[in-house]
Amino acid sequence: MTKPNHELSPALIVLMSIATGLAVASNYYAQPLLDTIARNFSLSASSAGFIVTAAQLGYAAGLLFLVPLGDMFERRRLIVSMTLLAAGGMLITASSQSLAMMILGTALTGLFSVVAQILVPLAATLASPDKRGKVVGTIMSGLLLGILLARTVAGLLANLGGWRTVFWVASVLMALMALALWRGLPQMKSETHLNYPQLLGSVFSMFISDKILRTRALLGCLTFANFSILWTSMAFLLAAPPFNYSDGVIGLFGLAGAAGALGARPAGGFADKGKSHHTTTFGLLLLLLSWLAIWFGHTSVLALIIGILVLDLTVQGVHITNQVMLPTY
Repeated sequence: MTKPNHELSPALIVLMSIATGLAVASNYYAQPLLDTIARNFSLSASSAGFIVTAAQLGYAAGLLFLVPLGDMFERRRLIVSMTLLAAGGMLITASSQSLAMMILGTALTGLFSVVAQILVPLAATLASPDKRGKVVGTIMSGLLLGILLARTVAGLLANLGGWRTVFWVASVLMALMALALWRGLPQMKSETHLNYPQLLGSVFSMFISDKILRTRALLGCLTFANFSILWTSMAFLLAAPPFNYSDGVIGLFGLAGAAGALGARPAGGFADKGKSHHTTTFGLLLLLLSWLAIWFGHTSVLALIIGILVLDLTVQGVHITNQVMLPTY
């Protein structure tokens, strides 16, 4: 991939951060609304939870099969197209009249929301080597804030206009972002001569041959598994006695998690200084401690908030370190 003669301006960094946040947020709007959606469609908690699972499975498929397209096609066109398709997935979700239709919409949204993972390496490519960690940290702050604030925004919008309003509004925002990205991103032509099967094969070959990639992939898998377990189950806990919280109040817990996203830029800076191992080790220790606080969360809101903050800070720190390290291989 050629590196264009294009300055990575502060305005472009902000645009890419917002776009990344909006894209990945589309997978998480449903989480604080699961209890309401379950009652709307007369679903059990486990059936409603599969809505979130469908989004994550779609996202995983996108990572495997769509993200490699960033090495084949002109990135601006690819990014804009995927952003519009993600908006289309949310339109299906907003208008769904059955669980099957909602799962289809969320799966499609998850599939194309991996555009966020094309924007992050694009930012790393455009940044100078000495600023790469800080730039990636900033973009990843947008990503994590999107994940965490999605819950707060979804809860507030649901209180105002119902759960469908959340997805109508999100779809419009994604369409507008597609226009902004078309106008703001530089054009970058691919230099790869591999076809699609060869490109997928190269991904598997790299995974098999690169120990650091395997290690970082495992760390990312485990930390985000912790992240998803907490946030998927929390809506049912907070909607039930003794809490009996509304969607809006449940969404506000996302603010506690959003505080963890503040760790993005320092983690990137530490990685730039060769302290990736120390950042990761410290983060994993904090992850264990966070569950100790969450354990008491079924009776103590304060303990739950502390656990959320620490867990999200941990996930953020480890993920930023992964993102900074891997573009160098």
